[in-house]
Amino acid sequence: MIRAAGLTKRYGDQLAVDHADFTVEPGTVTGFLGPNGAGKSTTMRMILGLDYPTSGGVTVDGKPYRALPAPLREVGSLLDAKAVHGGRSAYNHLAYLAKSNRIPLKRVDDVIGLVGLEQVAKKRSKNFSLGMGQRLGIAAALLGDPGTLLFDEPVNGLDPEGIVWVRNLMKSLAAQGRTVFVSSHLMSEMALTADRVIVIGRGQIKADTTMRDFIGQNATTHVRVRSPHAGKLHELMTRSGWRVEALPDDDGALQVFGVTSDAVGDLAGQNGLWVHELAVVQPSLEEAFMSMTADSVEYHAGMPAAGPAGVEAR
Repeated sequence: MIRAAGLTKRYGDQLAVDHADFTVEPGTVTGFLGPNGAGKSTTMRMILGLDYPTSGGVTVDGKPYRALPAPLREVGSLLDAKAVHGGRSAYNHLAYLAKSNRIPLKRVDDVIGLVGLEQVAKKRSKNFSLGMGQRLGIAAALLGDPGTLLFDEPVNGLDPEGIVWVRNLMKSLAAQGRTVFVSSHLMSEMALTADRVIVIGRGQIKADTTMRDFIGQNATTHVRVRSPHAGKLHELMTRSGWRVEALPDDDGALQVFGVTSDAVGDLAGQNGLWVHELAVVQPSLEEAFMSMTADSVEYHAGMPAAGPAGVEAR
């Protein structure tokens, strides 16, 4: 279990993490979400004792990381897959970690097989692709068979097969009763992987709840309807007191909130209007995340201007 209480970190005048309180429970995959600059990496570094809190604290199974007698056996982490001596082979990198933590060398072969690096185990890591580097980083995190695991962007650089493998790995580790804390910007993947979610924005914890409740509280189910009579249908629905929004990039499509698809279909049918599409759209994690963190985004990019025939202006 990871527990933070009043966790705060300042860098000069910058408040990176602001009195954060949260708990990461064992037996579940907990997603750690937030915009760039929100404080995710700083929080993870403080959990691992790489940065000292300015105030407050964070413990793993009741102890600060630095007080753990055998850290790699208790906490495994992947924060930076490039943090490997490029001249060492994958095997030697893991063997060095194993010896320094009194872990049997047989475990090196086990994790190499688990992450699928058998064919390149004796090759220098500086020649590894991004995806291979991620697999090596995951192997290092698993080396001590720890009860607590932290992963920062674990699917970065992986192909679709690798992404599915990581997803299933996270779930299986949690099913074994381990604490699994995963930071990622891939909302669609987090929605499939995480049971709970902690959201941070401008250093403050914005949410700490189940994935289902977070989406339900911050996004709205709506009905999508597409009709060649969109204008008339829009008028009828508005007259009925319904909240309706047109989709400018989709000809004839409307979003209707607070009513059922049956009600929309009945209204169209009663007025002799054709409907080409009628569907209930469930809210997504991305939608909920954008709604929750709209005021916490540090950098807002504009859309590039388009030249003739859709070519971007230079």
